[in-house]
Amino acid sequence: MIIAGIERTSLVDWPEKICSTVFIAGCNFRCPFCHNPELVLPEEVEKLEPMTETELLTALVERKRYIDGVCITGGEPLLSPDLIPLLRKIKAKGFEIKLDTNGSIPTILKKIIDEKLVEYVAMDIKGPKERYPELTNSKINPNLVEESVKILRTSNISHEFRTTVVRSLLKPEDIEEIGRWLDGSKAYYIQQFDNSQKMIDGTYCNVRPYTPEELKEMLESVKDNFQKVGVRGI
Repeated sequence: MIIAGIERTSLVDWPEKICSTVFIAGCNFRCPFCHNPELVLPEEVEKLEPMTETELLTALVERKRYIDGVCITGGEPLLSPDLIPLLRKIKAKGFEIKLDTNGSIPTILKKIIDEKLVEYVAMDIKGPKERYPELTNSKINPNLVEESVKILRTSNISHEFRTTVVRSLLKPEDIEEIGRWLDGSKAYYIQQFDNSQKMIDGTYCNVRPYTPEELKEMLESVKDNFQKVGVRGI
């Protein structure tokens, strides 16, 4: 496991909570608009100066009186065979945990939920299921993502699905297709694409984001598919 670092205080990574966010390097997707190439691209990951588990746990304990929990994000944290032992250690320190995932490793996700190691899961939905290999520039089997969706939907754990909407990749009809796919789910959020940050594919800096009005129209088209919806980043 490569613990790339920690954001000691975050007000945005866990709905209605203050948390510390832990970044785990490594990912099996290559989404061109990803803002964390240093956590995804092997040649960039090699340049990191990772934290040790002891350093991380010490930092978290020092923040305990100021935060409501810990968010584990990436990259894709579930790729690491050391993730579950780390979650156990964080839980043993008395923290609640939120997990961010791309949903590509359902067997590990199920084990984490079955062991009650997390209180909240946020799963990225890249687009309509059949477009996953294209959108992620990977050989992902979309059925694995579907299995993760089912695991979350049939669990008692608090969770959300979320989609970053990039104009050159997703159209309003794609959001409608996602709504049909995830119909009946608890929560779904549309996220604004930010073209001002570094990305895996720098040409995406030239992609014009959807306007807030356009994103709200997309959300309106799927609001009846979910118990709770929202737009973030506008």
